[in-house]
Amino acid sequence: MKLDDVLAGYVPEPQGRDGLALAVLLKEQAQGRLTVAFVQPPTWSVPGPARAEESAWRAYLMELAEATLWQARELAGDDADYVVHAHKGSGRGLVELARKRAADVVVIGSAPGGDPGRITLGSTADQLLHSSSVPVLLAPRGYADERPAALERLTVAYRRGPGCDAAVKDATAVAAALGVPLRLVTLVLSSDRHAEIEEDLLERLRDQAASDLRTATRGRPEAEVEVLEGRNVAQALRTTSWLPGEMIICASSATGPLRRVFLGDTSLKIVRAATCPVMILTRRN
Repeated sequence: MKLDDVLAGYVPEPQGRDGLALAVLLKEQAQGRLTVAFVQPPTWSVPGPARAEESAWRAYLMELAEATLWQARELAGDDADYVVHAHKGSGRGLVELARKRAADVVVIGSAPGGDPGRITLGSTADQLLHSSSVPVLLAPRGYADERPAALERLTVAYRRGPGCDAAVKDATAVAAALGVPLRLVTLVLSSDRHAEIEEDLLERLRDQAASDLRTATRGRPEAEVEVLEGRNVAQALRTTSWLPGEMIICASSATGPLRRVFLGDTSLKIVRAATCPVMILTRRN
């Protein structure tokens, strides 16, 4: 996986600044290129007297686009391309634009209304996370205000299977491009009950998770591994430390279409519980 071309979806709102801050950080550390895109509604095409209304609508959209990209330029500087793309859906517009510009990753911020430091999925993310042909990177709310000086580590949420094995290969390439260490974690979820049979099963799950991690990191002696245990995904994630410059990588669901992002149930829970950016890879197997 490459990070040569980063595409940031921008809107003149806090979530736009969060996504752009992360995209700039990624671009700088990977020494790649950045395209900042504003997806706006298409102009009308109507006959007769309504053309006057159409003209006013076109003028408004042009003014909005110019103001939005000017704001983005103040945040990201002149070392980026700035484009306006018309589409009825902002997420689908970014999918289309990523394909046209051969982007390697699409970066957006959290939807408004969520908790600070967490990721909330809105319609833009939903469209991207079920159809993008390139990985999607999500920034938590408020990321622009507390952006780290650099990305420090990649953590792969690992579960044995072809999809996650491909994700480890991609994450290894990303870690090398960013010059950061790689960590693999596997989540083991337990219940509140303590019946002997359940304790035995839980112990076997721990052993299997540890064995899977050792197998996944074979040939990668520098990679860290951890088994995280909790009653749910959020609790399990809280049992380990997270660096200020951490980024999580998740594989797409094995039931999704090939070469597309498709968010599975566990990845969705990780996205909602994470306190750092999360990248969802495309399905390759």
